[in-house]
Amino acid sequence: MKRALPALMLIVFLAAPGWADNGFKEGGKEVGQGFKKMGKETGEAFKQGGKEVGQGFKEMGKATGTETKKAGRSMGEWFRDAGRKTGEAFREFGRKVRRFFGGD
Repeated sequence: MKRALPALMLIVFLAAPGWADNGFKEGGKEVGQGFKKMGKETGEAFKQGGKEVGQGFKEMGKATGTETKKAGRSMGEWFRDAGRKTGEAFREFGRKVRRFFGGD
């Protein structure tokens, strides 16, 4: 008994750092898993945020395109009308010159 107790104490003291090491490893593993999970969740949040921002830009682009198209049509109509009026003015000027020199 006198020899068994010191031997048991020696075994416990030698095995205790190993137990602590396993606990430390497990704790480190859990921390690592926590960081991994947090990283995945952060990545998902960025992905979702990116999708929402992309949708916002897409909608804004569509609206801008529609407004640009309307403005382009309006400008086209204005140029067409200005061209018609300019053409008519030159025709009328030509008629007046012909009348002046033709004696009509």
